[in-house]
Amino acid sequence: MNDRPLILFVCVHNAGRSQMAAGFARALGGDRVEVRSGGSEPGESINPAAVAVMTEKGIDISEAVPQLLRTEDVREADAVITMGCGDACPIFPGKRYEDWELADPAGRDPEFVRGVRDDIESRVRELLRSLGV
Repeated sequence: MNDRPLILFVCVHNAGRSQMAAGFARALGGDRVEVRSGGSEPGESINPAAVAVMTEKGIDISEAVPQLLRTEDVREADAVITMGCGDACPIFPGKRYEDWELADPAGRDPEFVRGVRDDIESRVRELLRSLGV
């Protein structure tokens, strides 16, 4: 791992969970970490409920755009965090892989999405600590 670890967050649509995780990692890690996210089947736009609940935490993900998971992003990453799409992610020896079992916030009420957001925040904080960030 280099001085500035690269974390890749992956979920199916790259519209909710992975975007919230990336938002937290960028906000909490600052310039000490590189963050990317992608989806195995990217959606057309970010989940508005995810945008709203992240805004409550002072993090703006409204400009994020769902991206297709790229093999080169996985190859370059120090840590690959999947959220419900682990089988779609290529495996490279020597990479750190974690699968976070998180409920999909798509179509859920704001209170439910807040719970997912808070779970993600806690996990991202621990991940950053474990990476020395």
